[in-house]
Amino acid sequence: MTDYDYQHLLKRVIDSAPKKEFVEDRFKLPKAEIFYEGNTTVIKNFDKISDAINRPSDLILKFLLGALGTAGELDGVRIVFQGKIPAKTIQDKLKEYIDAFVICSECNRPDTHLVKQGRTMLIRCDACGAFRSVKSRKKKVIQQPSETLKEGTILDLTIKDIGKKGDGIAYFDKYIIYVAGAIKGSTVKVKIEKISGTVAFGHIVEV
Repeated sequence: MTDYDYQHLLKRVIDSAPKKEFVEDRFKLPKAEIFYEGNTTVIKNFDKISDAINRPSDLILKFLLGALGTAGELDGVRIVFQGKIPAKTIQDKLKEYIDAFVICSECNRPDTHLVKQGRTMLIRCDACGAFRSVKSRKKKVIQQPSETLKEGTILDLTIKDIGKKGDGIAYFDKYIIYVAGAIKGSTVKVKIEKISGTVAFGHIVEV
């Protein structure tokens, strides 16, 4: 075989090989369609996202709740989070999930599924057959609401909105606080009466 024949054959092999750009273009995560309902954040096309990455909705939700440090639930094809969360933050966390639980580290394809061996979760690639363990993420230190707000606490709060029942709405850390008789825009001292998850109720006090 002459050098020309070898180079020509090599070029044909290289040209016929799958290009990395093709792999990257092949997988496009649907952009999260996010809107706000009162003091909640909604991903309305969550079912399409779950289908696109071939992962159960409940597993993705569990990851997002931990990563965002909030409460939430599945509501049909949607996810509803407590509090107003920036769209970019949600999109970034979805990318983190995909990097950790979906993309093959060998061929960069998303054609994978989860396999559990004992206590270890592995990712198996259906495209190239590679295995890898789920990437460990650095755990974020999230201040738990129960440590930052307690019943009986008195806070200076600014009323940002008015709820459907006429109560004032204020925010503290990751809490939504409903204040009876408060006026929007006012700053008042509020005594916390009851806490349920990340929702709290209080009344105005005079000091």
